[in-house]
Amino acid sequence: MRPRQSRPRLLQAMIDAFSLPDLRRRILITVGILVIFRFVAHVPLPGVDLTALEALFERNALLGMLDMFSGGAMRRFSVAAMGVYPYITSSIIMMLLVPVIPRLQALSREGESGRNRINLITHWLVVPLAGIQGYGQLVYLQREGVIGSTAVLPMAAMVLSMVAGTIFLVWLGELITEYGIGNGISIIIFGGIVAQLPEMIGQGFLAKENFAGLSAYILMVVLTIAIIVIFTEAHRRIPVQYAKSVFRSGRMYRQAGSTHIPLRVNSAGMIPLIFAMSMVLFPGIVASYFANPAEPNFANTIMQLFNPNAPLPLGLFYWGLYFVLAVAFAFFYTMVIFQQQDLPNTLQRQGGFIPGIRPGKNTATYLNGVINRITWGGALFLAGIAVMPFVAKQITGVQVIQLSSLGLLIMVGVVLDTMKQLEAQLVMRRYEGFIK
Repeated sequence: MRPRQSRPRLLQAMIDAFSLPDLRRRILITVGILVIFRFVAHVPLPGVDLTALEALFERNALLGMLDMFSGGAMRRFSVAAMGVYPYITSSIIMMLLVPVIPRLQALSREGESGRNRINLITHWLVVPLAGIQGYGQLVYLQREGVIGSTAVLPMAAMVLSMVAGTIFLVWLGELITEYGIGNGISIIIFGGIVAQLPEMIGQGFLAKENFAGLSAYILMVVLTIAIIVIFTEAHRRIPVQYAKSVFRSGRMYRQAGSTHIPLRVNSAGMIPLIFAMSMVLFPGIVASYFANPAEPNFANTIMQLFNPNAPLPLGLFYWGLYFVLAVAFAFFYTMVIFQQQDLPNTLQRQGGFIPGIRPGKNTATYLNGVINRITWGGALFLAGIAVMPFVAKQITGVQVIQLSSLGLLIMVGVVLDTMKQLEAQLVMRRYEGFIK
């Protein structure tokens, strides 16, 4: 172990990381790929009216969510306009199909080779999903007057360019995972969100006349980040004992070992918020096709109800529904993930048991009860984070800063995961880490 330095732990850890050639190479590769990603995000598709596109973003909240995943590329409508969102959609679809389709279920039990096959299917599924999404975006933008009418060949070229941009970003993410630090896809999303911070800071300066409100807003953001860190790391430890046989001096002895299963309070991560946001925005998007500004009809009312920027009291309907859906999807997705893990059977096969609980059905009942109870904490946490932007605006009166709760969750999660991987690399090489 290296002697303790007088510098702060984090600073010393970064110096140690750059002093190791292989770790320094991983960090530089990650940074270099992020730079390439930002260049790609500024390669525009031709024939786009950026002024009309900016006005459309102000009217459509779903585009803002998609723009977050693309790192601002959709607002400029570059070749990377879809970001890695089709890959996220593909991953979610495969995660939901694995426990339903017997063939995929069998693949998931084949170990590393089965997981590689499922991963390959996930990547192939990205192509048609990206094509459908790209074509849908172009048709929608054409209807809104953002792009002019296009013939078949120009439209096909634009769709192929957008699909190629998505596949290229997914490939960059895979390179980061293999040769860099952290989860590549998450790092790509993180890089896009961070790239929008200067614009958010500029919006903050616009609110400088409301200094008290702006200060309160910043304080709420800091507290929200602290809460996200606490709930992201929170888990319930389930004690597990293993009985193993040891052969000594010609006789067989039974020895007991103990460990624990960490059940996370927020096992679902950010996925429930993506589901909830998509569901709560969908009716407004559909209604926008039938709304008539000159003669308001029922579609106009639906648009107002499902508009996140609607004034009170209409805004309460949207954010209240968002809160309820976040809780519901948190339970749904946690149960899906928990069933896929199949912990009771895994423990039984490995000779492990929970003290005081019989293996098999009783263990499954006990674990299901525990995961149901702790998921209430995770679900209410996610729902609270979901409505935090609305609450912050109502309390502080700051309207110019558009804070995304989903973006905060992604940023904090990626930073924690990357720090843990960097910590593991340092500890493995007998350097002092920076996470206590």
